[in-house]
Amino acid sequence: NPPGSLSTGGHKQHLQLNPSTTGPAIPWRRANVRHTSNELYVDILETLNVTLAPSGRPLAAIANGSIAFTSRISGVPDLLLTLSASGGKIGLEKAIELPVFHPCVRLARWKERPGELSFIPPDGKFVLAGYEVNLMPSIHDLKSWSNANLQLPASVEVLKSLGQNGADFEIRLAIHNTFPGSAPTLQTQRPAFGSRGSGTSTPVFGNNSNAGPTLQDVVVTVPIPDGVRSVIDLRASRGEAYFTASENQVEWRLPTKAAASPGTATLRCTVVGPVADEDTDDMVNGFHSDPTFGDYDEQQDTYQSSAPQPINAPKSRDKQDAQDPKKVQLNAPLMPSSASLSFTVKGWLASGIKVDGLVIDSRRSKGLGEGVKPYKGVKYLTAILLIIIDEITRMDVDIQKAFGCANDLSKSLLELQRQKEVNYNKGLLVLKSL
Repeated sequence: NPPGSLSTGGHKQHLQLNPSTTGPAIPWRRANVRHTSNELYVDILETLNVTLAPSGRPLAAIANGSIAFTSRISGVPDLLLTLSASGGKIGLEKAIELPVFHPCVRLARWKERPGELSFIPPDGKFVLAGYEVNLMPSIHDLKSWSNANLQLPASVEVLKSLGQNGADFEIRLAIHNTFPGSAPTLQTQRPAFGSRGSGTSTPVFGNNSNAGPTLQDVVVTVPIPDGVRSVIDLRASRGEAYFTASENQVEWRLPTKAAASPGTATLRCTVVGPVADEDTDDMVNGFHSDPTFGDYDEQQDTYQSSAPQPINAPKSRDKQDAQDPKKVQLNAPLMPSSASLSFTVKGWLASGIKVDGLVIDSRRSKGLGEGVKPYKGVKYLTAILLIIIDEITRMDVDIQKAFGCANDLSKSLLELQRQKEVNYNKGLLVLKSL
């Protein structure tokens, strides 16, 4: 039988495929779609999770991406979305691992030409594809690899056991505002994440502005050990910081304006240790006192200084830098063992994936109308979570949480693989019906 015909009892019925109809039934697209304004939007979102040792050695660096698509076009459009990454075809295959597609995607086209997504979209918003990017280098490059190779727009560092009694810790937030691939001058630099990609900025589709990537929603979270009664004297050079006793953590937030300037921002905090049972009888509000004169006894071994030092107190540099080894040792278990930095970047993708083109196949499309030129828009967004954990040999709560996340990730990968196979089988059935 010729295409478009159906045999029933020796008679042939021809399916009418003309501009006045929407063509054959498609499971994911409703019939008789009509729009007064025709628009196509591509939104690529990546969630990057990076775990580092205090030395900067990477323990894990994985990005999960989603390609959200919005289609508001009359009739039955047949679209071709072209993706690329640094390194050509091989780079794209490394960048997009474990892909999962919507049933509308023609899998044969993707396998034949990786990076080309040919599909008839559902009407409205939907998730076109999902993927995973392993940003860790090869085993040979791992020893020489550090946080600097990530080329992230911001990084965090934890300094512990500071001050005369070792009761202070400091968080240093380095804001680089460097976005590999966001400008032509950066294309000659070494790709970010080893050889996995160099990042990419939002291309100009439609009337999108040429504004560069921006750092937003910067939050530093520091879990505090259970033995700490409180965290006081929070001094942030930028933004605002506060200690939440119910969650036992310090949270430091920087507004977009404060995160726009490159440089190093600092947060200095002081921990208050537990009260020993044998010392409670002669303590007032946690400080030792002399019952005769009612004065604080600065000679007693407490977890921190009984009173803050005057800002303009005339002290020699040697006396300021001198630490009490015994008090430093007592306060060491009260120091935070991990910290996390989260932020979002509009207009940039860490993996280096980018949209090269989005076209309508006029020969295969039906019912579009004469001279229809839809508006096209592309947006990139990266959400990054950077975690620094203490020595792996210290199997503390934070490390156990990290292993828990790894187990959850393994389960997610298995689920992605299973979903990939399910979608592949569904896609074959759908392609056979077209």
